[in-house]
Amino acid sequence: MAAKHIVTIGRQFGSGGHEVGRVLAKKLGVKVYDKELLKLVAEQSGICEKVLESYDEKPTNSLLYSIVMDVYPSMNYVGTTLNQQIYQAQFDTIRKLGEGDSCVIVGRAADYILRDNPALTSVFIHADMPYRIGRITEFEHISDEKARDMIIKADKKRASFYNFQAEKKWGSAASYHLSLDTAALGIEGAADLICAYLDLLDKNSEK
Repeated sequence: MAAKHIVTIGRQFGSGGHEVGRVLAKKLGVKVYDKELLKLVAEQSGICEKVLESYDEKPTNSLLYSIVMDVYPSMNYVGTTLNQQIYQAQFDTIRKLGEGDSCVIVGRAADYILRDNPALTSVFIHADMPYRIGRITEFEHISDEKARDMIIKADKKRASFYNFQAEKKWGSAASYHLSLDTAALGIEGAADLICAYLDLLDKNSEK
């Protein structure tokens, strides 16, 4: 992969977005940041990784929104709440990743944080409910009813987290460069299609 590509992956719960990110990163020969992002944020900010996990992709408040949208680079905010500090640390880390080598970033509204990065390719992974229920029941060993409830709640949290920050709508095809259905394509197929898209971008940039 000659050109630099920062691929961000938004995903419905249970659609396999995490797996697509890992398969894609392996195909591209780059690093993937999903839960790894929390470890990186912890190392750079000094905030405990367990604390970061408890706040991961949760909706935030209006003061935090103002800080992130209006002020960059980061400053030393006196008196900010823990969730504000956590989001700012995560925001800073994602921005730094965008300035570095090619990589894949899963979730955390990374596509919006890096919206002005010329190397960005944003992807949304989705699938129908039966497919997602099947995956969750297999991984979590729970009933279909509990899996459906888990999916609905997780999607609402992710949508709220994203929509509160972004001028775009979580899950809307117009919000991303690519929107892929893993129920139709499979994990491997979705990763292959993203690779083909990146190859086409590279070819077009050489013209």
